[in-house]
Amino acid sequence: MQTEILWVAPTLSFVLSYLLGSIPFGVILTRLGGAGDLRTIGSGNIGATNVLRTGRKGLAAATLLLDMAKGAVAVLLVAHLFPGNALLAAAGAFIGHCYPVWLGFKGGKGVATLMGIVVALHWPLGLVYAVVWLGLLAGLRISSVAGMAAALSAPFAAAVFGRFDLVLLLLALALIVVWKHRENIERLFSGAEPRIGRAKRPPGD
Repeated sequence: MQTEILWVAPTLSFVLSYLLGSIPFGVILTRLGGAGDLRTIGSGNIGATNVLRTGRKGLAAATLLLDMAKGAVAVLLVAHLFPGNALLAAAGAFIGHCYPVWLGFKGGKGVATLMGIVVALHWPLGLVYAVVWLGLLAGLRISSVAGMAAALSAPFAAAVFGRFDLVLLLLALALIVVWKHRENIERLFSGAEPRIGRAKRPPGD
């Protein structure tokens, strides 16, 4: 009985965070905004970059903010309800976004949600993440490169800040981000990866 009780908080932490992370704000907002089914537009991805392809900048911005917020809320809520389970919450929210049960486990690429998670776990890491992400996005205008670089910066920044308890988790999540961008990587090597603002579909979350 004691062993079963010990599993309750971790299980609830992961499940609650997964459910929060799996809310497909991009799909919901584009439908409510009359922009159609996001999964049939552009890359079919449910993230903010694909929402931008609808021409609705407001919806794209809202999707970006809500995808970040759900990651942060999941971590902070679980830290309050079930102290000591923040890392499980981070993993749950991220997996929920990337592999939501409601969409046949075909979700986003995790860049925005990971930023929210990073901010909630240790806000200075969030500053590093934002600088890398926005800096490269402004300089290169290639969403995939900026997103992957930001994700990979998180575990390294955690080590620099002495948060070694976060390194392995953030490294694992960053590698998932890279995996979700594998088609983008192929296009980068072939020179076919478009930049944001061009007529061709720019990839990314």
